[in-house]
Amino acid sequence: MSASPFVVAVDGPAASGKGTLAKQLASHFGLTHLDTGLLYRAVGAHMLASGGDLDDPEASAAVARTLDLTALDPAFLARHENGEVASRVAAHGPVRAALLDAQRAFANEAPGAVLDGRDIGTVVCPHAQAKLFVTASLEARAERRFKQAVSADPNASLEAIRADLARRDARDAGRKDAPMAQADDALLLDTTKMRIDAAFEAARAFVASRFECSGTRTS
Repeated sequence: MSASPFVVAVDGPAASGKGTLAKQLASHFGLTHLDTGLLYRAVGAHMLASGGDLDDPEASAAVARTLDLTALDPAFLARHENGEVASRVAAHGPVRAALLDAQRAFANEAPGAVLDGRDIGTVVCPHAQAKLFVTASLEARAERRFKQAVSADPNASLEAIRADLARRDARDAGRKDAPMAQADDALLLDTTKMRIDAAFEAARAFVASRFECSGTRTS
């Protein structure tokens, strides 16, 4: 009998470093990777481009149900404005329900996957063998996002970015359906003062220990 897919859930707020760590973990352990935030960004971007109402749960859910996970454009969806609209449509229960099965199906493909988002360890994959909650102070996250933004836009505002992140944090943590939260069995990794290599080593060691507990060989 083949082993069950090994699933790693990586949750946390925007600009905490979770996406970078998730990609590194997937590469290291030979797993596939899904940035679930791209799904919500894609829905929000479609609504924005079509002139749809971002606050209409059913209209947003209709877009989510037709989303093709293989046709996402990470470079386009990574734009700052798509992050804001993603947070808005992600607050809708029907949107989250529409995307839930697709995320679980992705996670259940052998040999397994690393999924990063806001509710992976608590809702999407509550039985994931390894869970991490990656966070950092609002100030540190704003500085990171500002450094990314200013290279493309010299007029980028640190204050505006900080306010946007704070707004998204409140919306993500306060929504009724699947709020952002640390799973009880997740490793808390605060990257505020950590270099990315140190954060990866801490995450790698934790996931490796969970691999060993599951009887799966690690890289």
